[in-house]
Amino acid sequence: MLSRTTQLASAILLSACFAGAQAQTPAAPSTAKTPTPQQQRMSDCNKAAEGKKGDDRKTFMSSCLKGEEPAKQLTPQQQKMKDCNAKAGEQKLTGEARKTFMSTCLKG
Repeated sequence: MLSRTTQLASAILLSACFAGAQAQTPAAPSTAKTPTPQQQRMSDCNKAAEGKKGDDRKTFMSSCLKGEEPAKQLTPQQQKMKDCNAKAGEQKLTGEARKTFMSTCLKG
């Protein structure tokens, strides 16, 4: 029978051999693929579109995937200015008449 010290030495030597053999085996190639730029853009746009539904989401996704900046929401004052400007254009107002109309429209 082998002595306790001999058994321990044999176990350590055997462990070292297996550890060395495992270190020398090449790592298995990674099966995870990196996403293409388009796939990454789709993922980013999906995250940014959270909470949007229907046509709003469809419009947002279309512009996002094209790389366009999202349209900024107009403030109430900007929207009023836009509407009054459109009405003044429909009425073909110019000069002082346009100025007076815009002033009245924006106040009301």
